[in-house]
Amino acid sequence: MPYCYDWPRPAVTADVVALSRAPDGRWHVLLIRRANDPFKGRFALPGGFLDVDAEDLETTARRELKEETGLDAPAHMPLVGIYSRPGRDPRGHTVTGVWLALYDWPPPEPVADDDAAEALWLPADETGPLAFDHDEVLADALRLAERSERR
Repeated sequence: MPYCYDWPRPAVTADVVALSRAPDGRWHVLLIRRANDPFKGRFALPGGFLDVDAEDLETTARRELKEETGLDAPAHMPLVGIYSRPGRDPRGHTVTGVWLALYDWPPPEPVADDDAAEALWLPADETGPLAFDHDEVLADALRLAERSERR
């Protein structure tokens, strides 16, 4: 029998910030409208829970992107960051790895599935308040995308 610690463990999730730059220079982000609570009806980044003992976090990110939007992830996805601030998810302490997926313009058309009621590309500066801490995550990903383009 595996050893179990006495203290609580956080949930582990992975998200993807999928971006595409329009010819006018504006970034567009792929969002899903949440079909379930918490934040039912709000826009969020595609993502979800780690399949424990079956996959690593980047695999989770790629799987969730495909399940929720129908899009295949690009071969190269840099890590945006790890987000773990207590209270960022009302379901309990959640640690999330976030990956950046860059797509050429025009981006592929998403198809909502799984627990996404809708999936669409929106200008990144017109998203309105996002679920969870995804406004902060999107801002970090946009900075990373800008740095990546300058290289």
